[in-house]
Amino acid sequence: MALTRDSKSEIIANFKVHDTDTGSPEVQIAVLTERISYLTEHFRTHRKDHASRRGLLTMVSKRKRLLEYLKRHNANRYKQVIDRLGIRK
Repeated sequence: MALTRDSKSEIIANFKVHDTDTGSPEVQIAVLTERISYLTEHFRTHRKDHASRRGLLTMVSKRKRLLEYLKRHNANRYKQVIDRLGIRK
């Protein structure tokens, strides 16, 4: 399993915008990034797992849409998320 309850709670705590935040774009992008990195490692050993690869592609496209939304609405928050996650050089 990619994310345990504890690791997901830790990610949410690190990226939340306010105290009761669980669904802001920053949190969603961070959770998706963690799941994407887990699946990327999974494919290094399981090269023929095409069903999971399809799920990976949907996650990547969803993260891309969320990043575009954040970039459109608040460029400063977009840059902070990019820098903290280390994506989009």
